[in-house]
Amino acid sequence: MSINHIVTPLDSAILDSKEQYIFYHKMIDFAFKELIVVVQRQKLCSEQEVLLFKQYSDLLLYSIEAMRIKYMYDEEDQMKVDLTDSGFPNYLEFRYLFNDLELRDEYLDKLTPVTTLKEQFLETLMHKKQSIKKNLLFQAASIVYYTSVNKQFIFNRFVQGKILNAPEGYDADLLTSWSFYDVSNNRPFICFMYFNYDGTRINDYKNEIYEVLKTTSDREMSLDTMAYTIDRKLPKIAPKLIRRLDLGPIHNVFAKDENELTHAILEGIGKKEIPLESYAISLKIDELKSNSEFEEGGFFSKQTLQKWDTVFKQKYVLAPHRIIQLLYSKTPEMMNNLTKAPIEIAGLKI
Repeated sequence: MSINHIVTPLDSAILDSKEQYIFYHKMIDFAFKELIVVVQRQKLCSEQEVLLFKQYSDLLLYSIEAMRIKYMYDEEDQMKVDLTDSGFPNYLEFRYLFNDLELRDEYLDKLTPVTTLKEQFLETLMHKKQSIKKNLLFQAASIVYYTSVNKQFIFNRFVQGKILNAPEGYDADLLTSWSFYDVSNNRPFICFMYFNYDGTRINDYKNEIYEVLKTTSDREMSLDTMAYTIDRKLPKIAPKLIRRLDLGPIHNVFAKDENELTHAILEGIGKKEIPLESYAISLKIDELKSNSEFEEGGFFSKQTLQKWDTVFKQKYVLAPHRIIQLLYSKTPEMMNNLTKAPIEIAGLKI
């Protein structure tokens, strides 16, 4: 099946051919790298946040590349692309990577030895002048997958960053970050929290901070709820600023959701107004600042908490020039309600 026959019904979206895997992974890799460039050039994040953003993005791109290797010649299983306003792989695909690599040695023992496989390849190509059978290609891809993919670099449901000194200009001494892959909408989020610590050594309290973030801030929720929960559960820190980046959806031919931008692109592809590889990216940044503090509780259990401003919401759309024109034509109200005019990025050419 060629990329021109991609079928992704509403109840599932399965990549079931080599051409589709190549096409999808090239698109996601290209689109996400464009997103990284925009975040930096448009100064949507500080310099330190950009560095952390790149680190989390590298984990995500590494994981998607591992999926490409895993499924390229697999005739039994197919990778699932999420349909619920995402465009990214289903979260379970990341779990499957972890599960596979936990059993790395067991799987490798079942595969044909590399030397034997090389001899079979040479015999087939050089002497028989025939193409390599798919089951042998799958064996070779599996060997590459199990020997080269490192579990340490797989994007997990929750990824905790280190505690760093906050850069100058912020009303806080420290900065920490974390990223999570929301299991309800299958999109990655990246969070930054600037805070002060009521103590002498932050390392004495970092485990408590990490545990609270992992158990309370690992899913999409209202940002003020997240901030209040963190503030209440960590009495020794004073959060001053929390920023959350919602990365996606990536609107493309594989995404069959209810999003207006996705429908506009799918309609344009269907009418051959734009090419099959057309795409756009939505990016949302929510920001919450503390404007003062108050004390709560009795004499023996008094705790200082933050008074938060209203959440500052920013919405951006990134797309190639032709797609921006299409979106202005088909979804003008949405385009005019963005934080700034759509940001032009490079088009993908397959």
